[in-house]
Amino acid sequence: MVPLLLVLLLALVLFGAGFAMKALWIVAVIVLAVWLLGFVMRSTNTGGARGRWYRW
Repeated sequence: MVPLLLVLLLALVLFGAGFAMKALWIVAVIVLAVWLLGFVMRSTNTGGARGRWYRW
């Protein structure tokens, strides 16, 4: 009975890790899209030159 429970627990952990990795890939793609949009759609300053799109 214990080995069966260990196998089921291992399957549950691996399924959870796989779901977390897929969710992290989705978050990474969304962050990349926002970064690219911010880079492309940055505003110009008074001199007409493009300013930095980040604040630090």
